[in-house]
Amino acid sequence: MSEDSDVREIGALLEDEYAHAILIHTSRQEMSAPELSEACDASVSTIYRRIERLQQYDLLDEHLQLDKDGHHYNTYIARLERIEIELVDGEFKIEVSYREENAADRFTDLFEGFR
Repeated sequence: MSEDSDVREIGALLEDEYAHAILIHTSRQEMSAPELSEACDASVSTIYRRIERLQQYDLLDEHLQLDKDGHHYNTYIARLERIEIELVDGEFKIEVSYREENAADRFTDLFEGFR
C-alpha cells in the first residue's frame, strides 16, 4: 500500500464518528465492545467493524480478560499517540507514533487473568 493511500484511508478512518469516538474513549481507559457500544451510542456490530478497521492500522490494542466465572472477553485500548503527515516533493509521507505499553501493566493483566 502506498503512503498516499495510507494517508487517505487513515484520514477517512479518523473522520468516521465511531472510530473517532472509540479512540477517544480508549485513550482514557481500556473498554470492552459492549462498553464502547454504550459510550458511543452505536450497535455492538458497528463497534466491532470499527475496531477491526482501527486494528488494521495498529491504532487499537486488544487484551483478553478473564472474569471470575471463567468466561473471557476482549478489551481495547488506543495505541495511537500521534500522526504526522508531510507533503514532500509532491508526495505525502505519513508517520504514526504509538504509545509505549508498560511491561509491568501487561504482566499484571496476565497474572490477574489466571486468578
